Amino acid sequence: MSGTPFLKMHGLGNDFVILDDRAGTLSLSPRRISTIAHRQLGVGCDQLIVLEKPTEREADVFMRIYNPDGGEAGACGNATRCVASLLMDERKSDHAIVQTISGLLDSQKTGMGANGLPVIAVDMGPARLDWREIPVVRACDTNHMPVGIGPLHDPVGTNMGNPHATFFVDDLDSIPIAELGPQLEHHAFFPERANIGVAQMVGKDRLRLKVWERGAGLTLACGSGACAAGVAAIRRGLSGRTVEVVVEHGTLTIEWMRDGHVMMTGGISLAYKGELPPALAA
Repeated sequence: MSGTPFLKMHGLGNDFVILDDRAGTLSLSPRRISTIAHRQLGVGCDQLIVLEKPTEREADVFMRIYNPDGGEAGACGNATRCVASLLMDERKSDHAIVQTISGLLDSQKTGMGANGLPVIAVDMGPARLDWREIPVVRACDTNHMPVGIGPLHDPVGTNMGNPHATFFVDDLDSIPIAELGPQLEHHAFFPERANIGVAQMVGKDRLRLKVWERGAGLTLACGSGACAAGVAAIRRGLSGRTVEVVVEHGTLTIEWMRDGHVMMTGGISLAYKGELPPALAA
C-alpha cells in the first residue's frame, strides 16, 4: 500500500507539512493532525497545511491551516508564500490567489532567492485594529492595550486573520518568552487566545521579533506575527510604512499600504518530499 504524499516546506524556519486534498479523499481528525505535526511521533511541523478545492471563483486553491494541537488557524503568512509558490509552478505563472477562512490572499513572485527558489509577496489583507476585531474582552485603545505580565506590558493589538499582541522591549534576548508566552496566550483579556509577539527595534525601520504562536508555541518565524509587528511599529511611530522584520533565519519585508492592506515579502524553501506511512495516515 502506498503512502500519502506530502511536502515539507518552510519560510525562514517556520515549517509546514503540506498535503494535497483537492480530490477530497483525506480524513483528518484532530488526533491524526497532532500526530503528523509531532516532532518525535510524526513528521513534525509548526502547522499542517491542507490544500482543498476553492469555493471562490477567483481563488486557485483553498488553504486550510491546522495547529499542532489539532485546532484550525485563520491565517499563516509564511505558509501562504509556500503554497503560492507551488501554485505558480503548477500554473507556470507569477501570480496566485490563495483562499483561507480569513479571506483571499493575492500573491506575486517578485524574484529569486539565493537558494534558487522564488521570493513571494503576499497581500495579507487589511490590518484590523478595533478592539472588537482583535478581539479583546473590553473597549480599549488597541495601540496601548491594558494587559501584561512581568516585563511584557502595553502591547499593540492587531488582527491579521488571527489575533496578535505585540510587546516592544529594549532587550529581546532577556525576555523568557517560553515562560510568558503561554500565560499571555491564554490570558482572560483575549477571549479567542492570542499570538504573542515580542519585538525590539534595532535600527531605522528595522526590528527583531520572536513570536509565541497560539496553538503552536515558540516558532522560528511567524508571517502574520511579522505583519502585526510591522503595523505595530508604524502605529507607535517607531518606523516608516515599510519595516524589515528580522527573525532567526532571515528577514521579511512588511509594508503597511495606504489602503490599510499589509504586504509581506520573503523567500521560501522546500526541505524535502515524502510519503506518510499508512500507519501514520490512518
